[in-house]
Amino acid sequence: MDSLPVLLNQRYLPTYLNDHLAGAIVGSELSKRAASSNQGTPYGDFLSELHHEILEDKAALERLMERFEIKKDPVKQTAAFVGEKFGRLKPNAHFLSYSPLSRVVELEALRLGVNAKLGLWQALRNLEDADERLDPEELDTLAARAEAQLEQVEAHRLIAVAETLREVEARAEPAAPPSS
Repeated sequence: MDSLPVLLNQRYLPTYLNDHLAGAIVGSELSKRAASSNQGTPYGDFLSELHHEILEDKAALERLMERFEIKKDPVKQTAAFVGEKFGRLKPNAHFLSYSPLSRVVELEALRLGVNAKLGLWQALRNLEDADERLDPEELDTLAARAEAQLEQVEAHRLIAVAETLREVEARAEPAAPPSS
């Protein structure tokens, strides 16, 4: 049984693309906050550039939705925006301030989002022969950028985890006893 017509029909494609648009909203809000919180750190420039690229990818998804005449789901958009704001209430070992653990959790969330975005572009690229509105070159470019983002996010995440755990280890070590 051929699955191409099922995905590209007007029952499932709008839901699929609106779900990814909601994810793009979460990703753009999260990357904006992470970039702002990390200004002046070794992570700041990377996160600012990632935020810019996430906005470009979101715009590409919106253009794709326009080509398919798919309306944006305002409920999903609002839920994604509000959900990202509530996601900020997670414990981060600091009650009122940004902590190194905040950075780790943000990078891990961004990694999940970029991986999902890569899955979208790859899935659509796999279906490009099913509909002329799917541009293979555009999808290849978007997938390649997502792969590069995934590599960069992972590299920064691993550094952030190591820095955070080293900091925690240093604090956990008992002070040396005074010499007599």
